[in-house]
Amino acid sequence: MSDIAAEDFEPTPDDRRADALIDRVLSRAGTAVAAGAVVDTEYDGDQFDREERAALRRVAGLSTELEDVTEVEYRQLRLERVVLVGQWSHGTAEDAEISMRELAALAETAGSEVLDGVLQRRPHPDPATYIGKGKAVEVRDVVAAVGADTVIVNDDLAPSQRRALEDVVKVKVIDRTALILDIFAQHAKSKEGKAQVELAQLEYLLPRLRGWGESMSRQAGGQVGGAAAGMGSRGPGETKIELDRRRIHTRMAQLRRQIKAMAPARAVRRDRRLTLPNVAIVGYTNAGKSSLLNRVTGAGVLVENSLFATLDPTVRRSQTPDGREFTVSDTVGFVRDLPHQLVAAFASTLEEVSHADLMLHVVDSSHPDPEGQIRAVREVLADVPGADAVKEILVLNKSDVADPATLMRLRARREPTIEVSALTGDGIDALLALIGRELPRPTVTVDLVVPYTRGDLVSEVHRHGEVLTQAHVAEGTHLTALVDPGLAARLEQAGVTAASA
Repeated sequence: MSDIAAEDFEPTPDDRRADALIDRVLSRAGTAVAAGAVVDTEYDGDQFDREERAALRRVAGLSTELEDVTEVEYRQLRLERVVLVGQWSHGTAEDAEISMRELAALAETAGSEVLDGVLQRRPHPDPATYIGKGKAVEVRDVVAAVGADTVIVNDDLAPSQRRALEDVVKVKVIDRTALILDIFAQHAKSKEGKAQVELAQLEYLLPRLRGWGESMSRQAGGQVGGAAAGMGSRGPGETKIELDRRRIHTRMAQLRRQIKAMAPARAVRRDRRLTLPNVAIVGYTNAGKSSLLNRVTGAGVLVENSLFATLDPTVRRSQTPDGREFTVSDTVGFVRDLPHQLVAAFASTLEEVSHADLMLHVVDSSHPDPEGQIRAVREVLADVPGADAVKEILVLNKSDVADPATLMRLRARREPTIEVSALTGDGIDALLALIGRELPRPTVTVDLVVPYTRGDLVSEVHRHGEVLTQAHVAEGTHLTALVDPGLAARLEQAGVTAASA
């Protein structure tokens, strides 16, 4: 195992080095599952979604299996016990450990129990087993020692690498993409969200189909198995794996049509909101986007200290300090190396960002590597057409528990920044004031008299425009205001009279 042994990271004896590394990996420091980190606050609203999501949980150690059980009796909720495997070829050991801690948080969010972690340094992944055969044997020994039933690899595996690694470790092996897809499948609620997740899962599954010998064959033509099977035995010439592949392509086409058919309804809802400026909240998963939405709008949407708690976009209304209304859109969180299948499948959801007037990029300033999270979000947004034209504000969330040196470093960035704490409410008033300054203002000046019978138009001008002067005259309410072109056109169509010079 000379060419595949793991390299050490600190100048300490081998055993203590390994123990210290595993302790750090399993500590979950700075992740969503840090001990005692779940907090409920009054501004989060009723949180009915939280009760629904927590209504069924896997509980370990409650098995009462008999020695002779039926298949139905065996079908019970079981907490998967996993071992993590990571690899790094560039960067620092600390960066690699942060990535492993994030993988541990992802695994626990998916409903598993992390037992151990193995981190290896190699110049490049082994083309056969990803970590090399000798290292795979070491992982097999670790799996057997701790009683794990799954190995999660912190990278994308080729189908051949996954099969070869399974053959060595003798338990199920999944990669990071499969893990994230599983979390999305658990958390999707809306019809569109479920369709998007299923499409991403099928795109991931398609190149990973596998067959198991003759039992999978649907192709019997001629001499079957060397024996003359005779007439009536000649099949259509399609193997089981080819049939599965065709069915997957058919289902993917159906899902794409369904998602495309939902686009008009989504466009109608967006057009209805276009009378108001829109603010889109984006950021790394578990950075506090939904908590910020609740603080700004009082929405009461689900806030859970886990990764990818929000998948379906939420839109709520709020007001600037000067009384102007605007909408706030919460979007799905991002993560390092987000599977490209998900980016493509959730393209319709990410369109909310390109149609926004202002983007609030929420950053977890208490995270060990906030700059890395910013880069990961920017990489995903680079694939969203029009997102680069939207003005961006870095919202440094969790500032109440962040390291002052980190905050100072983030303040020095080129982008406009503001420090807030969605948990305590610090900085929210300043954020609303900043939103009011940065949102586009109406551009059309109107000077008109609105009849007293059309008080609804006066109210709309107050909500969606900026009233410069207002006076009551015999004919109605005399307004001088700044409004958007759409409202100005509606005022003209309603027959509102222009004020005399």
